[in-house]
Amino acid sequence: MQLSTALSDGGLALACLACAIAVGKARKHYGEGDQPALFCALLGFFLPAAAAVAGVIRFAIDPGAEAAHLWLSQASSFLGLPLLGAAALALGRGWQWSRANWGRILLGLCAFFELFRQMNQLEDYRLLLNLTTLLLIAYTGALQWPKRAPLVAAFAVVGLFLLAGVTVGTQGFLGPLRRVDLFHALLTLAYPLLAWLLLSLPSRVKSASAEENPVKTL
Repeated sequence: MQLSTALSDGGLALACLACAIAVGKARKHYGEGDQPALFCALLGFFLPAAAAVAGVIRFAIDPGAEAAHLWLSQASSFLGLPLLGAAALALGRGWQWSRANWGRILLGLCAFFELFRQMNQLEDYRLLLNLTTLLLIAYTGALQWPKRAPLVAAFAVVGLFLLAGVTVGTQGFLGPLRRVDLFHALLTLAYPLLAWLLLSLPSRVKSASAEENPVKTL
């Protein structure tokens, strides 16, 4: 058993689950055009939450859950994070993509994953995909200028993900601490900031007055 990693995975799971709950509760206040983006954002938070739960099981209960943990971690990296970046871009730009277009994005991500897996280039593809996603998040934050809070949140998210993935990693130790535990701790901070950024972006939110005073028709 690796209890410190189980605990750090548990903290990450709770953070991502809280993000998903926040986005889910906020969805009812958004217009129909924003719903597909928010659904994909929900998926983007649920995947790392599921991976972290599998990590808790693997490191604290059953080492046999390693395969499920690795599979869900791949899904989080190759599908969940890019979906969050795409959702941030769509909401930040005010783009309302149809459900069919979001479906094409999902299928495209799955197809590219399989293509690069067959070519034995998954790590290069992961790096390219994650850097592209982080650029989208930074761009989304920059679009909100002169509002400073979204810009600061976006760059903090990018910095935390880069620090976790490039500097810390998941193998070995950094002093007395396991690198994987620091990796989880950084993501535990990054995901809630990303959720806050998504929910702070200008969007076609239903007006409260329209909900309270619906137009009556004969």
